Amino acid sequence: MKKILITGAGSFIGTSFEKYIENHANCSQYEISVMDTLTGKKVGDETEDTWNFAGFDVVFHVAGIAHADVGKVTEEGKELYRKVNTELAIETAEKAKAAGVGQFIFMSSAIVYGASSPIGKEKIINKDTKPEPENFYGESKLNAETGLLKLTADDFRVVILRPPMIYGPGCKGNYNSLRKFALKFPVFPKVANERSMLYIDNLCEFIRLMIDNDESGIFHPANKELSNTSEMVKMIAEAHGKKKALMGGLTWLLKLLSHFTGLVNKAFGNLTYAQELTEYKENYRVYSLAESIRITEEKT
Repeated sequence: MKKILITGAGSFIGTSFEKYIENHANCSQYEISVMDTLTGKKVGDETEDTWNFAGFDVVFHVAGIAHADVGKVTEEGKELYRKVNTELAIETAEKAKAAGVGQFIFMSSAIVYGASSPIGKEKIINKDTKPEPENFYGESKLNAETGLLKLTADDFRVVILRPPMIYGPGCKGNYNSLRKFALKFPVFPKVANERSMLYIDNLCEFIRLMIDNDESGIFHPANKELSNTSEMVKMIAEAHGKKKALMGGLTWLLKLLSHFTGLVNKAFGNLTYAQELTEYKENYRVYSLAESIRITEEKT
């Protein structure tokens, strides 16, 4: 049996992984606990014990601050990103290693490669692409990676995950914004962009395989299919029995608007992983893009 400790109570990814394992056919092979990194105590633990990693085989670290509008964060806010996303991750790994934990899995992000490209410009990340963060959020993740990889040893395997945008039932962020457009407006711009995305259950299966196979290294899990923003909005609408008209000829307007808000390129820009970068020796894509959209909308 693998004893897994999730550090970061209440997170979308951590909670989803816990539920995924509970419902997995081989759930008896895993035992999951959750630690609140604000207190260092395990959820449901009535003792005074804190930051105790003894007896765990794996620590899955999901605690962190997600990126918001990076243009509206104070210097104090940036410092908080550094403390939580970088220092806390490294300190947690150091404690885990000292306690004899064999594997540490860290949720990084595609943000270490910078933001999406502007509308109409291609951005494909392959094995030769070097991380180049464009803001303090990306830097906080990349600096954490650097510190964690230094801890790697034969008896302490470090897994770095750099997923693209993650979505699924209960998710927040960009997907929810697109969902609102899909359900509220009958017309949406038609733009020929491409994006890598990752459905939460596909991520959970990938993490399970990382644990089963005692992996270490840097990985880039993503859905098999690339996503197109316009088509995805149409799929969301159709899942609710709504028709969505896609209007072409608006790319020039969106390009103009992109000079005033970064939200345009977030939605319609390009950011993809090369297919070979996302492959793994075992299949982790348990759901297709179409299936994942349907399930997300059914459960939301």
